[in-house]
Amino acid sequence: MTTAITPQTDPDDPAGTKPVGALDRFFEITERGSTYATEVRGGIVTFVTMAYIVILNPIILSTPDVAGDTLNAAAVAAATALTAGVMTVLFGVVTRLPFAFAAGLGINAFLAFSVVGSVTWSEAMALVVINGIIIVLLAATGLRKMIFDAVPVQLKLAITVGIGLFIAFIGFVNAGFVSATGNPSPPVDLGVGGSVATAPTVLFVITLLAGGVLIALRVKGAILIALVGGTVLAAVANLIWPFGLDFGFAGGIMSLPDLSLIGAVDFTFDFSKVGGLALVMIVFTLVFSNFFDAMGTMTGLAEEADLADEKGDFPRIKSALVVEGVGAIVGGGTSSSSSTVFVESGAGIGEGARTGFATVVTGALFLLAMFFTPLTSLVTGAIAAAALVLVGAMMLSQIKNIDFSDFRVLLPVFLTITVMPMTYSIANGIGAGFVSWIIVNALSGRAKTIHPLLWIVGAGFVLYFARGPIESLFV
Repeated sequence: MTTAITPQTDPDDPAGTKPVGALDRFFEITERGSTYATEVRGGIVTFVTMAYIVILNPIILSTPDVAGDTLNAAAVAAATALTAGVMTVLFGVVTRLPFAFAAGLGINAFLAFSVVGSVTWSEAMALVVINGIIIVLLAATGLRKMIFDAVPVQLKLAITVGIGLFIAFIGFVNAGFVSATGNPSPPVDLGVGGSVATAPTVLFVITLLAGGVLIALRVKGAILIALVGGTVLAAVANLIWPFGLDFGFAGGIMSLPDLSLIGAVDFTFDFSKVGGLALVMIVFTLVFSNFFDAMGTMTGLAEEADLADEKGDFPRIKSALVVEGVGAIVGGGTSSSSSTVFVESGAGIGEGARTGFATVVTGALFLLAMFFTPLTSLVTGAIAAAALVLVGAMMLSQIKNIDFSDFRVLLPVFLTITVMPMTYSIANGIGAGFVSWIIVNALSGRAKTIHPLLWIVGAGFVLYFARGPIESLFV
C-alpha cells in the first residue's frame, strides 16, 4: 500500500503568489501574475516582431549626406543590434517593465531625408546625442511630462499618422511603385509610364500583400517573415529571370560585428553649410519627435500590460523616461539613430510578458543578432520598401482615435498628416500642425484652451519656417 504525498503549501501564501527567489522578487514576476516561462516566451516573441529593424535601419540610413558620403550598411546593422541589445537590457533592469528598445522609425527617416541634406552623418549623429542629453535633463526635472501633457492629444496622434504616411511614401518611391515624371503636371506617376511591370516592383507588391495577409492573421513576426519570404522569392526569380541581383556571401552568414561607427560623431559643425538657427530647429524637432512618440508608446504599452493607473502613469515612469533619453545618446553615439521604445513590445505583452525579465531576454537576442548581420545584405531595396509601407500602414491606424467633428481639430491634423509626405519633411508637418492649431483656436474663441508651453513651441516653429530671411540677417 502506498501513501499519497500531498503537496505542501505555505500557510501564509496558500495561493502561491509569493515571489520565489531574489530574481523573482527583483523583477516582480510572481507579484504581477507571471512566470519565468511566460516571460521568456514574451521576450522571444517581442524580438521576433522587432528583428526587422536590424535589416531596415541600414536601408533607411543609406542616404548620402551633404558631402556625398554614406554609412556602411554592415556597420549600421551591427550598431543597430548592439544598441538595441544594450538599451533593452538596461531598460529591463532599471525599470522592470516589458518594453524593448531599438532605432526609432520616424527619427531615422527624419535624419535620412531631412537632416543629412544639410550636415554630414557624423554631425547628424552628434545632433542626436545633443537631443538625448536634452531629453535626459527634461525627464530628470519632470519637464518632459509637463510638456507632453501640454500638447493636444489630437496633434500627438496626427504626428504618428503623418510619419506613417511619410515612411510609406518613401517605400513606394524606393520600390519604383511611384516615380517622378520630371513634369509640372503630374509630378509623379505610377511606376514607369503608368506601368509597374518590372521585376523589383512586382516583388515589392507580392511582399507587401503577403505581409499584409500575415499581419491580418495576427502572425507573430509578420514583417520579418514577409522580408525573409520576399528575399527568397527574389533569389529564385533572379535565377530564372536574371535582373541584376547579387546574393553571394563573401564571408558566410555569420561574422564578427563591424563596430567601426561607434563614436563616429562630430560636434564641430560647419556653419557655412548650415546656420545656427537651422541646427537649433533640427534638435528641437528631434527632441519633440523623440519624447512625444516614446511617451505615447509607453503609455499605450503600460495600459495593454495592465500596469497603468487611471491617469496613465505606470511604475518607475521617471526612470523609464530618463533611460529612454539615454537611448538617444547611445543611438547617436553608435550612428544607429536614436534608440527608443518599440510599439512591437505589445506582441510580447500579448503573450503574457509583464516584467523586465522578458525585456532582458529580448535584449540578449539582439546582442546575439550582431553576429548575423551579413544576412541583412540579402534584402533588396524593393523587398525592404514593402516593410516600410507595412509599418506606415500600421502607424496610420492611430487616425481612428482622432475626432474630426470639430474643424479646429480637423485642419491642424490634416496639415500635420499631409505636409510631412508632400514636403518630404517631418519637421514641416509638425510645424504646420502646431502653428495652425494655435492660430485657428486662438482666433475662434478658444485662446484660453491653448497651453502656454504650446505658444512657446509654436513661436519656435514660426522662426523655423522663417529661418531663411532670419539667417540672411546674420550673414
